[in-house]
Amino acid sequence: MNSTNEKSKLWSKIRDEILNCTSCRLHSYRRNAVPGEGNLSADILFLGEAPGRREDELGRPFVGAAGKLLDTLLNDIGIKRDEVFITNVVKCRPPNNRDPKDDEIRSCSRHTIKILELVRPKVIVTLGNYAGKFVFEYLLKRKWLGISRCRGKVYELSSTELGSVMIIPTYHPAAALYNPKLRDYLEYDFKLILNTMKNLRDMKKRKSLLDFMR
Repeated sequence: MNSTNEKSKLWSKIRDEILNCTSCRLHSYRRNAVPGEGNLSADILFLGEAPGRREDELGRPFVGAAGKLLDTLLNDIGIKRDEVFITNVVKCRPPNNRDPKDDEIRSCSRHTIKILELVRPKVIVTLGNYAGKFVFEYLLKRKWLGISRCRGKVYELSSTELGSVMIIPTYHPAAALYNPKLRDYLEYDFKLILNTMKNLRDMKKRKSLLDFMR
């Protein structure tokens, strides 16, 4: 799907489905569903856990304190927010900001997969335990061992629907707000994102050069 217009039309359909979704209990608590936002052809997609109070009010992802930290981390590696796509594994705020339940994540997975297939990012960055578990166990078919054991590395996913995608798990920015010691890990992982993108671009250049020389 190369047409920007086609992508926009499909995104409007996915977005409407999410805004009107009543598939799990979370819809009864929300003010606004939060489908996600960003570049529909982004190389990097950030997958968080669930909307918070501010996100629920505005219908936009990562617009509270954690979102400000995410913006700072992006700026530190020279990436603008509007260059990436951001969404969550559940699109409605859980009551009292509790953790999303497994059945809620499964119910919302059809929306998440449609977004991944639409954007087709080269890198998926999972923010937090539930996003990491979803990608590892649903997409990679690997056991999720928790952020502390899985972060700091790059994993590769190859599928017919998504093509070749690099997975980088890290902490949710909100965790670093409660525990500032985690900020160093986040900064390291964001540098890993930057290096991964550079490596992918270098590989693409080498491949293009080889194709030209043939």
